[in-house]
Amino acid sequence: MVFDFSFVLVALALLTGIVWGLDRWILAPRRAARGIAKEPLLVDYSRSFFPVIVIVLLLRSFLYEPFRIPSDSMMPTLIQGDFIFVNKWRYGLRLPVANWKVIAISDPERGDVMVFRKPTDPSLVFIKRLIGLPGDTIRVTGSQIYVNGTPSQIQPGELYSGPKNEQYPFSRVGEEGFDGAKHFVMLDPVRPGTDGEWRVPEGHFFMMGDNRNNSRDSRFPEVGFVPVENVIGKAEAIWLSFNPEPGSILLWDRMATGIR
Repeated sequence: MVFDFSFVLVALALLTGIVWGLDRWILAPRRAARGIAKEPLLVDYSRSFFPVIVIVLLLRSFLYEPFRIPSDSMMPTLIQGDFIFVNKWRYGLRLPVANWKVIAISDPERGDVMVFRKPTDPSLVFIKRLIGLPGDTIRVTGSQIYVNGTPSQIQPGELYSGPKNEQYPFSRVGEEGFDGAKHFVMLDPVRPGTDGEWRVPEGHFFMMGDNRNNSRDSRFPEVGFVPVENVIGKAEAIWLSFNPEPGSILLWDRMATGIR
């Protein structure tokens, strides 16, 4: 159990619901018998806020949840300052707080950008790309990934020219393909990569950032393999994007765009 915003919403829904229910079925009839018409302030607030809290809780728990990108690890796909929507029902419906799956819908696919709780510290939320499925053998050499011995297809492109490009003067944007699906990655010849080989255990995923040489992900022991139950949802769209550099405030060309 993680004490996050969902926990707060559940607690508030229970509190306001109990207050409203007790008043409606027990206290209100007693006030009416005494000729008291005025409703206590706590009851008034509970009756007003209970449906709002429940609606927000249902939307965040079962449909979509907003999420802010906190780092550069998913550049160029996502940059620090992007605000995204996370699809909470794509991989099945889970109860808030308890995180028990109650309805199975579909399984994650290689190449999905997923939001998950850090295995070694569930209070922290990460976003990375799904590279290894249960049973896969993943090998990383520089920026090249091998899945069960098959290399990913990478087409190097132009030098990166987006936000914070002065921090990545030698990086190129490459297009990488897995199982027919393509996405962009950051190829940096200067920053050292993290090489190795990993066998993904059952019930776990191997996650990596698109900014391959500047991402703390499943290659590192402090993150490691991600259990299925730690998955929050699939990142689907950027709804707001703030420029992380001085100048214009909003990056209009990134807003209302899908994530691939």
